[in-house]
Amino acid sequence: MSERILIIEDDQDISSFIQELFNSSGYEAEVASDGEQGLSIALQGNWHLILLDLSLPGLSGLEVLEAYRAQGRKTPIIIITALDRTESIVESFQIGANDYITKPFHSDVLLVRVRNLLDIFRHVGLEGAEDATIIIDDLQIEPDSRKVIRGGDMIDLTPKEFDLLLYLAKNKNKVCSRENILNAVWGYDFMADTNVIDVFIRYVRQKIDKGRKKKLIQTIRGIGYSLQESDQDPIEREE
Repeated sequence: MSERILIIEDDQDISSFIQELFNSSGYEAEVASDGEQGLSIALQGNWHLILLDLSLPGLSGLEVLEAYRAQGRKTPIIIITALDRTESIVESFQIGANDYITKPFHSDVLLVRVRNLLDIFRHVGLEGAEDATIIIDDLQIEPDSRKVIRGGDMIDLTPKEFDLLLYLAKNKNKVCSRENILNAVWGYDFMADTNVIDVFIRYVRQKIDKGRKKKLIQTIRGIGYSLQESDQDPIEREE
């Protein structure tokens, strides 16, 4: 059975091109031309992935994204937009986007990003297990259910915040450079300033460390960050 992709894009030339690209690549792609129609079709169908433009008539792309996630839907969503501002990128990820691609883009790049994201969700599965529970001090991370608990308190993280924390946790006590974090969490093809990482580190710290006596996320000046089990210096450099 072909994987089903919904394209929510009001520019007919772009949507037709993307639809043909995916149909010819073995996917089953459908198009919605405005925000309200896109949200309705997204909620009614069983989609493997959604491509979502931000500048839509009716409901904006961000409004569609927020409403869709509010229904508890976890289908991966890639933002496709001409907006390349850091603020727009951060807001999209905070609401629940899984990736962000700026226009114009190369068709091969789009296909690779879609395949990579589908592979991730196919491997993990929305109900399947990925890895065993990770415990660092009083922090507990469950990769399969994407639950995070610290000191008995459930921590609510956005998808990208969780991905960032999980990467740091898998590399605990290591120094993770901004460049490696960007490549691992956002992808090698993600074109954005590493300031995006600093913004998301701040968000995760607010949820994980704020009000706690022990701060787990440490800044390694001039390099990046480290998630440490204690206040000792990181024991090794990330490769």
